[in-house]
Amino acid sequence: MKRPRRNHSATFKAKVALAAIKGDKTMVELSEQFKVHPNQIGQWRAELRERAAEVFATAAEKREAGPDLKTLHAKIGQLALENDFLAGALGRIGDASAKR
Repeated sequence: MKRPRRNHSATFKAKVALAAIKGDKTMVELSEQFKVHPNQIGQWRAELRERAAEVFATAAEKREAGPDLKTLHAKIGQLALENDFLAGALGRIGDASAKR
């Protein structure tokens, strides 16, 4: 019988990843202690290493990292306009197979 899928909290993941980064215990020992597969611990450790700088980022730096909403909205508008134009042009051709 399969064990149900477990969802771990961010706090638990951070705790396990920090223990893995310390290097006091092997991955196998950590997996037995926390009852998590060693590959999962390795993934959490790698993610912590990659994203550790985000913890100390200022609010301004966090805003700059996100996408520019004005540019995205302009692109959405442009694509919607192109879709409308092409749908109209396709309707004028009168080909039944093109009206899908």
